[in-house]
Amino acid sequence: MSVETRSDTGDRLSAAVHAAFGADRRIVATERLRGGSKKGVYRLSLDTGPTAIAYVWSAAEDYWPTRADADNHADPFSHSSGLDLFDAAHRRLEALGIRSPRIFRVDAGGEPGQADVALVEDVPGGSLEALLRDDPEHGAMCLAQLADALDEMQRYAGPGFGKVAFVDAGGISDGLSCEQVVFAHALDDLADAAARDARVAAVRGHLADLLQELRAAVRPRSAYGLIHGELGPDHVLVDGNGRPVLIDIEGLLYFDVEWEHVFLRIRFGENYDVLRTNGLDRQRLDLYLLAMRLSLVAGPLRLLEGDFPDRAAMQGIAEHNLQEALTLLASAPR
Repeated sequence: MSVETRSDTGDRLSAAVHAAFGADRRIVATERLRGGSKKGVYRLSLDTGPTAIAYVWSAAEDYWPTRADADNHADPFSHSSGLDLFDAAHRRLEALGIRSPRIFRVDAGGEPGQADVALVEDVPGGSLEALLRDDPEHGAMCLAQLADALDEMQRYAGPGFGKVAFVDAGGISDGLSCEQVVFAHALDDLADAAARDARVAAVRGHLADLLQELRAAVRPRSAYGLIHGELGPDHVLVDGNGRPVLIDIEGLLYFDVEWEHVFLRIRFGENYDVLRTNGLDRQRLDLYLLAMRLSLVAGPLRLLEGDFPDRAAMQGIAEHNLQEALTLLASAPR
């Protein structure tokens, strides 16, 4: 399958292939893969040899509305997109022995507006999501290895909280603590969701009060693990040996591991028990669950204001998480 790409993107992909595999290699087909909202993901078929995956970061490939603070890496939750974040995250995971796709070539754009490109291996085994559905026995084996990998990541003591690329370069993130950052962003997400959905607007004050109560119950802590930040079974590929391979790693953070576990519990559902770990802080989990639900309402609603193609799925995410947030509100002690 071939898809049309912008001429400059096509030129960048060809140049990256030549640099990685030799000047005589040629792209014979390009297939855009589904799911990416912050970067373009393409499978490149070459005239000889295996396929490769190209990640392309550019304004034309990013469906999210432009925000004034998009490039503020001091904000742990600012827009996680870009070659610099990807490269730093890959290096950190590699140092810990955690699999992500092997990099063949990175090519930073040298001109204003020019795309950044990374060529990586095409992991052959599909997603863990598909494996758990189609081959539960082998899926369970891969899931157990993922649990080991996550345990290794979460035991790694980050020097501070925030984006790996920023903190590893010596940066000090904005905010007083992980819980303060989550709380502040949750209030922003609540405001954004209320502006876009009347049902949220009707209970905005009650949700804000609940966030405040949950925040007040969290006790200070200054230990940070390494987390993916958005790890669902669709963000785990399976290699030829059945091992898990993490993708979409640009959001890698040193942060409270409870933030990761709230998302894992939402996305892995009945399979989450394998990934569960001891010693999680209940108060943080309570605050982070409501904050995550609000994020998963506001984020999709923002995305739907643009031309993101898979609109029904994104609307479904927003609606499901809105109902879950309302359930949390209804079940909160009065």
